[in-house]
Amino acid sequence: MLSPLIWAPFLGVVLIGLYPQPLQPSRARQLALAIATLTLFWSIYVATQFNIGQSGFQMQESLPWIERLGLTYQLGVDGLSMPLMLMNSLLTWIAIYSSDAQISRPRLYYILVLVLGGAVAGAFLAQNLLLFFLFYEVELIPLYLIIAIWGGSRRGYAATKFLIYTAFSGVVILAAFFGLSFLGGSSSFDYEVLRSQVLPLSSQLILLITLLVGFGIKIPIVPLHTWLPDAHVEAPTPASVLLAGVLLKLGTYGLLRFGLGLFPDAWQVLSPWLAWLAVVSVLYGSLAAIAQTDMKKTVAYSSVGHMGYILLASAAATPLSLLGAVAQMVSHGLISALLFLLVGVVYSKTGTRDINALQGLLNPERGMPLIGSLMVAGAMASAGIPGMVGFIAEFIVYRSSFPVFPIPTLLCMVGTGLTAVYFLILINRTFFGRLPETLANLPRVRWQDRLPSAIVTVLIIALGLQPSWMLRWSEATTTALAPIVARVAWEVSVK
Repeated sequence: MLSPLIWAPFLGVVLIGLYPQPLQPSRARQLALAIATLTLFWSIYVATQFNIGQSGFQMQESLPWIERLGLTYQLGVDGLSMPLMLMNSLLTWIAIYSSDAQISRPRLYYILVLVLGGAVAGAFLAQNLLLFFLFYEVELIPLYLIIAIWGGSRRGYAATKFLIYTAFSGVVILAAFFGLSFLGGSSSFDYEVLRSQVLPLSSQLILLITLLVGFGIKIPIVPLHTWLPDAHVEAPTPASVLLAGVLLKLGTYGLLRFGLGLFPDAWQVLSPWLAWLAVVSVLYGSLAAIAQTDMKKTVAYSSVGHMGYILLASAAATPLSLLGAVAQMVSHGLISALLFLLVGVVYSKTGTRDINALQGLLNPERGMPLIGSLMVAGAMASAGIPGMVGFIAEFIVYRSSFPVFPIPTLLCMVGTGLTAVYFLILINRTFFGRLPETLANLPRVRWQDRLPSAIVTVLIIALGLQPSWMLRWSEATTTALAPIVARVAWEVSVK
């Protein structure tokens, strides 16, 4: 059931790689899109077989591999990984669909995108720590090459910075995994085996802090965030969609799965610090977004802020707050994907992302009225306007985190207000006013350019009006995970 989600994209890599020369860009795109479509439909089928009332792993697969190293091919899906797996399949399809039909070196480009999608799926489904690490590292090279080859003018700098930060993240995470196995005296790296071990609190703290640094780079948490704006600005639009939509979620997913799941005692000790780290990320990301003049950089810094909400909910670690963390992961993935898609359309038609050089794009006759309208919808969703998925996710995060961390929650709520400020500035300067003569003859926006944004917008509104479609997958899992922390808190209070 689960292996096709990983290996179907790699099968597409083989087909595109072995396709007889010459391979035209349109044919390479069609092949990649067909593989992505099959993977998306299969992920939907897997979702229909998922038992939402079961908290543990389902559809598990296990195959011995390198047993001396403790490496086994072990997969499983639960309420924490199922929504992210679905979102990965959807955004991989959208990234391929929205790619330039005449992109240079199409064979290599679509191979890298498919490898990226398959590796991320493997990381979300892996139930062996070394297997997770392998998939976590595999996704590094494709994104590095996509930025370095098809990126903007400073692509070399941005790609190298991304490579250094993410490679260091992987090294730190691997060190924590080895430390966990060594200190626990186990030769196995299977998640369930390591979860049953009991380590002293001091050892848990050391390992959890190590994981926090590793996954904190990926999330990213301030001050480990500096690679993200550069990577987003220089990356092509499809890469930004995948980076913001799913790759950042590897950080929050890993922190919940391996941080909270394996070190509940230490998590309880560090949770107040995590809440304040969330405040720093939310406020810094929001204030930095206000100061930007590049549309893409504004959206990139907004991601830094909005990922802080996930950290706040994770720190609270109640059943409802963990559900809110998953909801915010899905919400941010969809909203950021929509915003980057729209910014990409604006850039492709106008040749600039400078908000000081753009004006009047909402003009109904010569501008981009539908793109502007969708941008307004995306900004409203990001700012937490009721009726959209952003409101549901943020409301759950605040409602569940306030009883545990009242002051950090109130400060994070300021970030929601600041979100409205920087998106209002962006929309007011770029879409309202009189269209300048330099932009009077903009190329027509085709329906193919609008379709991906329209699909994501429909999902954002649908999940906002019917949140149970999103929340029901994870409720049993987050409820089962949270009592571990609740029990530790009770034991500490008794002592």
